[in-house]
Amino acid sequence: MIFYFSGTGNTRWAAETISRKTGEELMFIPEELKGECRYTLAEGERIGFCFPVHGWQPPQIVRKFIRKMSVSNAAGHYCFALCTCGDTVGDTMTILNRELGRRGMKATGLFSIVMPESYVCLPFMYTDTEEREKEKIAAAERIIEKIAKDVEGHRNVADTLVKGATPRLYSYVIGQYFNRRMITDKPFRVDDACIECGICAEVCPTGDIVGGKGKKPEWQHDESCTCCLACYHHCPVHAINYGKRTEKRGQYYFKNK
Repeated sequence: MIFYFSGTGNTRWAAETISRKTGEELMFIPEELKGECRYTLAEGERIGFCFPVHGWQPPQIVRKFIRKMSVSNAAGHYCFALCTCGDTVGDTMTILNRELGRRGMKATGLFSIVMPESYVCLPFMYTDTEEREKEKIAAAERIIEKIAKDVEGHRNVADTLVKGATPRLYSYVIGQYFNRRMITDKPFRVDDACIECGICAEVCPTGDIVGGKGKKPEWQHDESCTCCLACYHHCPVHAINYGKRTEKRGQYYFKNK
């Protein structure tokens, strides 16, 4: 059983690859949150969590899910976690295991994969060049093979984690501020270039956008937004921006499959 969250598709690709190679069922966290989040594992079944790093922490939606979920027989089952990132992960997995510990679980297989950049809402953050994007995906395709084998073999490893030079600063200072103050849909804007295709509403993983084909998008401002930027990156005419800061930034979403 693999629980995953993904906005621009990097983590979905990773989770789908591991699911295909291990036979574990995929469960999309935003959909699971609509239910009771109660689970019972079959004999020998693994439990995994796949998600993108948000500000050197697990996304709030993932933490919310873990706090709600209950697994009746987690003891004795292999638990793993995989995060996708643009460069480093800080103490993301320490934070994740703290959340899991409150639910009687601990991820002992810990993995990270560097994928193309998608967060572009800060002055120093841009999408990768096309060449760098291809390099990252090619490297990720090699790494995911090893990760899948480690998961299949129930290996307790953390050798792919790149925490960075100052993981505590990243996760507990910068990351704390980012996740408390900067996760909001309020700056999103749509301009007159919008062709009312409805793609943004379709790809929003949390259903935060009201609209559809023939309508301009409207964000609900109901605190469901994760700032994954799926709406921004999928817009075919770059009509969606996060305030003025993304007006001249690039777009990216996973198209490898």
